[in-house]
Amino acid sequence: MQGLSSRFGLRAKPDFLGADLELENELKEVERRILHQASLFDPGAESYVRYALEGGGKRLRPALVLLAGKVAGGWSEAIRDLAVIVELVHVASLIHDDVLDRADLRRSRATCNAKWGVELSVLLGDALFAHGLQLATKLENAEVARKIAEASKNLCEGEILQTQRRFDLKMSTSEYLHVVGLKTGALFRVAAEVPFLVFGSAEVKREAARSFGQQLGVAYQIYDDCLDLFGTDAESGKTLGTDLRKGKWTLPVLHALQTLPKEESEKLRTQLVGEGGVEGVSDKVREAGGLKFALRKAVELLERAKGDLKVLGEGGEARKLTSMTDRMQEYLRTASDE
Repeated sequence: MQGLSSRFGLRAKPDFLGADLELENELKEVERRILHQASLFDPGAESYVRYALEGGGKRLRPALVLLAGKVAGGWSEAIRDLAVIVELVHVASLIHDDVLDRADLRRSRATCNAKWGVELSVLLGDALFAHGLQLATKLENAEVARKIAEASKNLCEGEILQTQRRFDLKMSTSEYLHVVGLKTGALFRVAAEVPFLVFGSAEVKREAARSFGQQLGVAYQIYDDCLDLFGTDAESGKTLGTDLRKGKWTLPVLHALQTLPKEESEKLRTQLVGEGGVEGVSDKVREAGGLKFALRKAVELLERAKGDLKVLGEGGEARKLTSMTDRMQEYLRTASDE
């Protein structure tokens, strides 16, 4: 499995789900329902919502809801609705994230803020957050709605902390992991857990699913952060390099800062916060072992996640969750060795 591009950049679209016709068909139905949500908005807002939802993407979070739902009790209307809700919250967060980063490209097309500006984009993200939470209240399960609202709050808390710590050279790797655990781990966590809540599964299974989703989400964010630093815009379909330009220190950079010899570390620190630009930083971070360290940390988290899956069963439908995790782990392990 190829890991790195010719410029030591990560591939942006590895296939973590594999060939699963049954899952693909369910995702098509979920996609249809996601796009239908635009028609539920005021006609004056519908075209904006439709543009935001038509961006596509990997739909990894809805897939996680479906896979967990199949293990918990099967695919039902409630599970499909949950997949839609989780993706609505995710899309809302991407719109806001692009505003914060002033990104121009997402999923190979103009971001909402590039098309319509900051004000409308913020309101559009707010509307999708609110719509997702409104749909959650219709599931007739107050605990499920509470979990989704909690994950949405955690996501925003993570973004607040990340924004607060911009250009903070004292940030530790443990603080970084706490931030991404909130901003990304929370939504993966709820995607994996709530299907078991819907089917009234035992608490031990709910806890295992919750932990699995959290570890998976953090590992995925580490990969995505590495992509921002080492990937290319052409491969990823989005504006990269925003983390460095905006002073968001991710795991590879933090590792380099903390492990380089003092003089080299000081030079890197000066470049990161100076006005001379960040050209060449990715090469310095890679040479310092930052990419390898980050990817291996993600692999370690995925190994823990697979331990959680053993509680859910090692055969049948649970095997599909294990296979997805194996694919991600294999890809990241291969990339870390190159």
